[in-house]
Amino acid sequence: MLDSKAITKVQSLILIAIIVVAAVVGGAAYFLWSEEEQSSETIKIGIFADLDGLMGKIIYHAAILAAEQLNSEGGLLGKQVEVIGEDNDLESGADMVVVNSALNRLITVDKVDFIIGLAGGDACLSSQDVIAEHKKIFFNLAAGQLEDTQRVLDNYEKYKYYFRLTENATTSFRGITDCLILMRENIGFNKIGYLAEDRGWTKGITQSLDQYLPENGFDLVYKGTFSLGTVDFSSYFAAAEAAGVEVLVPLIATDMGLSFVKEYYDRQSPLFVYGGLIGIISTPEGWEWTDEKCNHVSTVGAPIVTGYPVTSKILPTRDAYKQRWNEDITSGGAGAYDVVRFILSDAIERAGTIETEAVIEALEETSIETTKARNWVFTESHDVMVGENVHDPEADYQLVMIFQWQNGELVPVYPKKIMEEAGASYTFPDWAGPWDDLD
Repeated sequence: MLDSKAITKVQSLILIAIIVVAAVVGGAAYFLWSEEEQSSETIKIGIFADLDGLMGKIIYHAAILAAEQLNSEGGLLGKQVEVIGEDNDLESGADMVVVNSALNRLITVDKVDFIIGLAGGDACLSSQDVIAEHKKIFFNLAAGQLEDTQRVLDNYEKYKYYFRLTENATTSFRGITDCLILMRENIGFNKIGYLAEDRGWTKGITQSLDQYLPENGFDLVYKGTFSLGTVDFSSYFAAAEAAGVEVLVPLIATDMGLSFVKEYYDRQSPLFVYGGLIGIISTPEGWEWTDEKCNHVSTVGAPIVTGYPVTSKILPTRDAYKQRWNEDITSGGAGAYDVVRFILSDAIERAGTIETEAVIEALEETSIETTKARNWVFTESHDVMVGENVHDPEADYQLVMIFQWQNGELVPVYPKKIMEEAGASYTFPDWAGPWDDLD
């Protein structure tokens, strides 16, 4: 019999975004036992997120699912797995007193052995100091800055307890630029523009684009930024068109992407929208949410969300989560599932113990398939290894992937090898544009 404290305020709309802001208020625990005789000890995994928020709830549920599956197979080292959650309330604002209090509750009151968290910015750096003091291994699901993993390199003995599960801004940028190079090789478009929401996560990417694109032979002819709350994009489209943009790279994580996509379609703008992020259409529901107006538009996407089986773990995990919770899993949820089901459990089994130093050493030698990578590997800085595996093409690391909407389906168009595996190619709008001149 399963015993749990229910999560409240379950929200019905789930939006996928590359940049995650995380959360806390209160606690929840989920005790998981198999039908076999209970062990006198458990391995406790803490969830440090907004348990009432969009992402936090799914992360918590995903960890529970993974623990249930492990326990049905006998647990880890003969012990059952227990998942405990504490709310960090970051969606209401980064109150570091609340954040640190929640994290300390997990460590000192709940006495967890490992922590999976969702904390970006100052909350991330503060959390690193807390786990360093208590010597607890912490897996962060928040995409972000380089400062956190740089700390691991600069002061390994203090910060070696920290591991990141999501690509940083630099790797996201490289994915975007590499896909533009591939696009140029395939269809020849070279006049690039970008349109970014005015938020912190886009600044590093746009600054890098400003430098990288001209240095690599692209004509960067338009640079646009819009404020939060924008619903009319006509002036931005007009400016990009007047500048002669052939390919427009959007960076829109919020639901403003809905207005952007609909206006693009209604305007029949002669721009190829490709190679960036539009969070609202990176999930299968995007087709319906845009009234089917996202056709031929592309976005960075997560295979676990789109359903494209880059790894053998994606479809079983996606189906199991849907069956267990009657909702769709997100990229963040898949990250939490991967930690419990594959990454941490593999390290513990290889270490033969949950002793912190031994598990850290095992984690640093991780090489395992997950929902996110054919071969999950941590870098020297405890960041996630991203990109193709030149030594073993069948064991790529985590990939930044671009999907294009084609007649109601999200089809992979980057990286090249995945596009070829899927037998895919680019498609273009039915209205007039520079694609009319393609051979």
